[in-house]
Amino acid sequence: MGNKKFDIIIFGATSFVGQIMTKYFADNIKDFSQLSWAIAGRSQEKLNALRSSLGEAFDNLPIIVCDAFDPAKLDDLTKSTKVVASTVGPYALYGEELVKSCAHNGTDYCDLCGEAYWIKDMIQKYNNDAIRSGARIVNCCGFDSIPSDLGVFILQEYSQDKFKSYFSQIKLGVEKMKGGASGGTLASMIQAVIAAKNNPALRKEMANPYILCPEFSESKIKQNRITSVVFDDDFKMWSAPFIMEAINTRVVMRSHFINKKKYGNDFLYQEQMLMGRGVKGYIKATSLLMGLGIFALSVFITPTRKILQKFILPKPGQGPSVQAQRDGYFDINLIGISESTEKLCLKVTGDTDPGYGCTAKMLAHSSLTLAFDAPRENSEGGFFTPSSAMGTYLVERLKKYAGMTFEIIK
Repeated sequence: MGNKKFDIIIFGATSFVGQIMTKYFADNIKDFSQLSWAIAGRSQEKLNALRSSLGEAFDNLPIIVCDAFDPAKLDDLTKSTKVVASTVGPYALYGEELVKSCAHNGTDYCDLCGEAYWIKDMIQKYNNDAIRSGARIVNCCGFDSIPSDLGVFILQEYSQDKFKSYFSQIKLGVEKMKGGASGGTLASMIQAVIAAKNNPALRKEMANPYILCPEFSESKIKQNRITSVVFDDDFKMWSAPFIMEAINTRVVMRSHFINKKKYGNDFLYQEQMLMGRGVKGYIKATSLLMGLGIFALSVFITPTRKILQKFILPKPGQGPSVQAQRDGYFDINLIGISESTEKLCLKVTGDTDPGYGCTAKMLAHSSLTLAFDAPRENSEGGFFTPSSAMGTYLVERLKKYAGMTFEIIK
């Protein structure tokens, strides 16, 4: 890897999150003085405009014009860098050729994908290639699913140190969250709905919490899933479904299986939105459940989906304002429960909009961790999760640079 021209290439730099990540690198370049990086995308004009927006200090920032469907140019790109950080979604539409190129050429890769069915397809097609080449392919390096995956990792490591055993069950509850949605994220969600609608077998498969473990044949315990309004006795609050559960639980289960099921054959994991106590909490939980149901139905029905896309939802490239990103935050609690009823809580927080400000920083530091911190010689190639590929290295970067906290609550 020492003869690579670049350490990191941001692929899709002119996308909504790609622009945030690019500007984050530029604004914090003093912290990454050893970094050699470039921006890539399909439009020379948009890339030039993005570079110009960074100021004169970046007039010589390399630009690579490359389409997501051009295998030859993608090979040239992936051969030139240690790591590719991709923000080009929906990944099911635009992501495969880049993953294939990285897997073939031994280039580390990270992205913001939340499309579990597509990740499973990529694992089945290219995991063996990545193992042979040494490429580390790490999906889900944003709000989905770093807080969940690293939260479980930290809580379990602490449990092992304190109790000499792992928790047999972990529950995640989103206590507070403020943020907006971009057109790109909604496009990915809608693409997943369309794929499920067109393929009943895929729809059933997407409900499988072990969908990201296709190479494992071991028996798998039935996982809990919050699909209605329930009162959680551990959090002592009313709970409703968490929309990101559909990808986060899959990532946590893949981490568990990659680590040879060290949390035990009966490890349980669930996620939920915490809506408060009493009548007020119940009403808030019920309202959220109804809102999610109406939105899902509207997206599932083709005419209403087209109306939403044309007149209501933000378009790809659109998203929360800079001020809205700064005003955003998230506050998540994870409770670990042992077989002997010992409990421990971990609080995970972020200081900006979870889906964009925080997500851009998470992807940035995932790429930096792969490039500089997590030794390649300590792991073979293949498809990994954030915790299984980067673990403590990424935790420390996020705490030091990205405004995130991981705090054990006694």
